[in-house]
Amino acid sequence: MYVIAADAMGGDFAPEAPVQGALRALDEFPDVSITLTGRQEEIAKAARGARNPRLTIVDAREVIGNDEPPVMALRRKKDSSLARAIDLLREGKADALISAGSTGAVMAGSMFRLGRIAGVERPAITVLVPTPSGKPVVMLDAGANVDCTPDTLAQFAIMGAVYARALLDRDKPRVGLVNIGEEAEKGNQQTKTAHQLLSKPHPAYEFVGNVESRGIPLGEVDVAVCDGFIGNVIMKAMEGVSKSLFEMIKRELNGSLRSKAGGALVMPALKRLKAAMSAEEVGGALMLGASGLVVKAHGNSKEYAFFAGIRQARSLLQADVISKIRAALSPPVA
Repeated sequence: MYVIAADAMGGDFAPEAPVQGALRALDEFPDVSITLTGRQEEIAKAARGARNPRLTIVDAREVIGNDEPPVMALRRKKDSSLARAIDLLREGKADALISAGSTGAVMAGSMFRLGRIAGVERPAITVLVPTPSGKPVVMLDAGANVDCTPDTLAQFAIMGAVYARALLDRDKPRVGLVNIGEEAEKGNQQTKTAHQLLSKPHPAYEFVGNVESRGIPLGEVDVAVCDGFIGNVIMKAMEGVSKSLFEMIKRELNGSLRSKAGGALVMPALKRLKAAMSAEEVGGALMLGASGLVVKAHGNSKEYAFFAGIRQARSLLQADVISKIRAALSPPVA
């Protein structure tokens, strides 16, 4: 039985979305139990009378807002829903954690309250970018660390490669360093030095050089490595382009009787494509490098997105990703 701690008060639609998403996950996955942390009376109201023997509530009276300094908020609000969920994971009372709350607070909690895997300098938000082939690209960091050293980027490559092997069955993941050009001499000093480090042979991956941002959704690499500033800009840009593109297609299909007739034929395929490119379908991003399994759901996650985040946490537990990353970063035994 996998035990997942869920921050019921984090996100724009809390506690309704986390609670309903958790109930949906319990119906779908009989090998999962969920502990919701947050204000008990609000959670009970959001559940609307639904009960499940695999659902537990841990009362937590405080909530960390997006506008609060993350580290200070965690120190001051020890009875917050996020802090309680992290404590459950740290104490071994949960196998994974999911929260749609403040990214900074989840990052700070992963680093200072939960701790990092030995050898990891900084955890990274790891996302899966859909591609035409159906084989997603692992991209990290997507927003946790806006400034990274070349050594940190090299660690991201190892963690991303282990993730790709464990979850996506990539035997020898192709790692690319996100840059403004494919040539080795392109970029700033950070990327030039990182390129030199990644060029050294490594058993976990095959370094294929620099990759431009357009090459990520085209699937030119299996793992795309960058700092959190660049990764977050890429991710948000792709979300915007995707939404804009579907709106333009929708407008064109409604332009005339002929286009409406054609639209009726292609609409099922377009809906499937939209679902495949939707952040809601993935549900969240793994905080890769934390000593426990932490999934950061999008702040505007609704019921289905939160359910998908729990589904992702379950898949990551089944793949034993944390143990495999820990083993990959452990120094060899003499």
